[in-house]
Order: sequence, then structure tokens, then C-alpha cells
Amino acid sequence: MSSPAVPAVPSASRRTVLRGAALAGAAGLCASACTGGKEGGSATPTAPVDLGAKGEVPVGGARLYREQKLVVAQTAEGEYKAFSAVCTHAGCVVDKVEDGKVTCPCHGSVFDAATGKVLQGPAGAPLPSVPVKADGGKLIAGPAA
Repeated sequence: MSSPAVPAVPSASRRTVLRGAALAGAAGLCASACTGGKEGGSATPTAPVDLGAKGEVPVGGARLYREQKLVVAQTAEGEYKAFSAVCTHAGCVVDKVEDGKVTCPCHGSVFDAATGKVLQGPAGAPLPSVPVKADGGKLIAGPAA
């Protein structure tokens, strides 16, 4: 007696396999880059952070403290404002501060370095404010600052 006919299962072409692998890799890159600021931590410090010499932030300018995920601006002599450097759109850490603007590398959001306000989306919320003070020539950011 003959065995029943088994329908042929089409095999995936090399192109289909490579395309699927490329898409999976791209998804993985976005998953890691787009959540860069959410590496198991808060977008704002939970303890005081010593940022170093207050002279590192120019009057009328701002500085990115990428490792601490903070942006600090000196809006007038001795007046400092700090913000989380974690983009409110997808959690990436911003990568540059130029001409008073803070830019996120993941999707192009732009924020005002002195206020944290959104200047260009896709972010819809401003950067969270973080307490900051000058203490003995140093900048301290975070709670009790």
C-alpha cells in the first residue's frame, strides 16, 4: 500500500531568510538605543550627585553630563538650572548641547537647555527639572541639592 501524499512545504529563499535576519537585528538595535536612558534607573538622580567645578558651566551656556544623565545651564551669573538628560520621547540619553539646544540622537527631539522645554518633537513633554546648587565651588544636583 502506498503512503498518503504529503503536501510539499515551500522552503524559504535565501533572500527571505536574510531579510528576516536584518529586520530582527534592526529591531534589536532600536530596542537597545531607544531605551538607552531606561537602563534600570530613574530619569532623575535619587541621591545627590557631585558634578565637579561650577566653572565648567559657562554663564549663558549649558553642559551635558552624559554619565550622570544631566544637563546643567547657568542662565545668569551664579544661577543654575538642571534637567534630566533622558529624552521624554523614548528614553534615549541626549548627546549634545549646542547654541542653547539639547539634542536627542534617537529621533531628533530638541529641547531648550535653559528651560527643558520641547523645541522640536517627537518628544511631547519637557525634560524633567532636577534640583542643583553651587556648594563650595562645586555643582551638586539631585535631592537635597
